[in-house]
Amino acid sequence: MIANKHSELACWIALQRVPGIGPVTYQKLLQQYGNPQYILNNPGQITGFNDELVEKLRHPDWQQVEQDLLWLEQQHNRYILTIEDERYPSLLKEITDPPCLLYVQGDVSLLNDWQLAIVGSRNPSPSGRNTAYDFAHYLAEGGLVVTSGLAMGIDAAAHKGALSKGKTIAVVATGLDRVYPAQHRQLAYDIVENGAMVSEFPLGTSPRPELFPRRNRIISGLSLGTLVVEAALKSGSLITARMAMEQSREVFAIPGSIHNPLSRGCHQLIRDGAKLVETAQDIIEELGALAGIKTQHEDTKDKTESTHEKDGDYQVLLNHLGFDPVAIDGLIENTGLTADAVSSMLLLLELEGVVESLPGSRYVRTGS
Repeated sequence: MIANKHSELACWIALQRVPGIGPVTYQKLLQQYGNPQYILNNPGQITGFNDELVEKLRHPDWQQVEQDLLWLEQQHNRYILTIEDERYPSLLKEITDPPCLLYVQGDVSLLNDWQLAIVGSRNPSPSGRNTAYDFAHYLAEGGLVVTSGLAMGIDAAAHKGALSKGKTIAVVATGLDRVYPAQHRQLAYDIVENGAMVSEFPLGTSPRPELFPRRNRIISGLSLGTLVVEAALKSGSLITARMAMEQSREVFAIPGSIHNPLSRGCHQLIRDGAKLVETAQDIIEELGALAGIKTQHEDTKDKTESTHEKDGDYQVLLNHLGFDPVAIDGLIENTGLTADAVSSMLLLLELEGVVESLPGSRYVRTGS
């Protein structure tokens, strides 16, 4: 057995690495026997668990534990927190199945700061991606830490928006020695430099489908509330939101077009009791007093008014553009403007962010 200053932590890690011990079994062992050292030093005294598990307790993988401790010591901003560590996030302790160990890289103090989770589709619309970025930017500027899952789409947009003005936490479903998806290697580096990466999974853990729901409960468990930007009816984002509800945390959802499949999950959440939000100010009003969010921002306003709105032709075009996609041919027909004029105005409006183009020569207002 490892005999150094990390011997106590080594036992915590070794117990986690015993095959068949998840967070619930780990908690039961701690409740019955007090600490990992006793459990690993006295496997013959362990009762109430199956014989196969007890036999595995006799043969921990100490060699791998040494590698874990080596990872911990290689950089100053790496941490392995036990559930008894004073730095362990207090909100996460309140859920029914908190992880007994957390691996952290970055600013460990952020784990106990007020957080809002922002989650959504891995394949969002351009509007959804922009919305996630804007909400995260605004809320991070106000002092909230934005927490998400480092996935493609809404998660990435939320992390980037938060990094533009504040701090963000990424909770991942792999060991911290891996980055998934690989395209987010630079984003992960930026998060470590200006936030924190968190995982309950030991080093070397590769991404597997069954690990993502476990990751999701930590995202919601760390946070005061969870905001869902875009989500289909069957999506991991809805799992996160329902876990937040079960954890008695706030759930917020942004509504969208009835024709957009990615709005249906949000609409279902709203029917189930999630709070409908249209601006980041709606979240601040709900959480501000509790989280101490700065309120010096100007109230968010409808900014759909373009610099061109006083121009008659632009006004006509905008009057026929809503938040549901419209084909360019339909705009030409409905406005009575020439094809060249409509194409030119749409290009300028798109450059200003007032409209966005969609596949099939369709356009939609962005709300920004």
